[in-house]
Amino acid sequence: MSRRQFIAAAVAALAIGAAGAGAVAYAAVPPGLAAALADKGRPAADVARDAARHPGEMLAWAGLRPGDKVADFIMGGGYFTRILSVAVGPKGHVYAYQPAEFVKFSANYGVQQKAVAAAYANVTPIDSPFAALALPDHLDMVLTVQNYHDLHLKPFPADNAAKMNAEIYRALKPGGVYLVVDHVGLAGVDIDKLHRIDPAQIKTEVQAAGFRLAGESEMLRNPADPHTDNVFNPAIRGRTDQVILKFVKPRG
Repeated sequence: MSRRQFIAAAVAALAIGAAGAGAVAYAAVPPGLAAALADKGRPAADVARDAARHPGEMLAWAGLRPGDKVADFIMGGGYFTRILSVAVGPKGHVYAYQPAEFVKFSANYGVQQKAVAAAYANVTPIDSPFAALALPDHLDMVLTVQNYHDLHLKPFPADNAAKMNAEIYRALKPGGVYLVVDHVGLAGVDIDKLHRIDPAQIKTEVQAAGFRLAGESEMLRNPADPHTDNVFNPAIRGRTDQVILKFVKPRG
């Protein structure tokens, strides 16, 4: 094997990502995602967070492609919605879901959703309550970033996560990807108090909906996080230990 072939093989191996804990998974960022990160429409505050969040590497590892139909499940301020819009391009589409319960809690969530949808032609806002959520059919990917734990907050029914996972499973096409990123909590964590969740709980719940766990990336793990602080605590905010889980809807 020549030196050039060896380097090419090494780059390809990195792009595959890790399928289990213990290996850091950084994927090569393709041109479409690089262009999305360079989009001048992104707020400066979003761009400043890229170094810590690795959005390009994460979405490349997840398998995002131009032309994909994607749902940003609980879009927050639209950090990922903007990136997804440019990355999937004009032949793709992004459905930006902001739960009505969140908008009721803070009107700013609704303002942010409308602003993102107005700025990107291939973004469609959805703001129904959790109980009435109906995502479009045949999606290529659904991602939820730092929000899966919110499905378990006390204001919501005990079966809220199960119902949302079932709806996401229904909406995805066979082979479609469900990407879940969240703050790591210890077993038995008080989700309402810390806004964290045990990765084992996520795996159990999502697989119960019919999904197969296809990979787990370590790129956002931080062993220095004590896991005992609320994620909004300035001492740890933006540097929490986070799990990235890639689930797939089986084919056939």
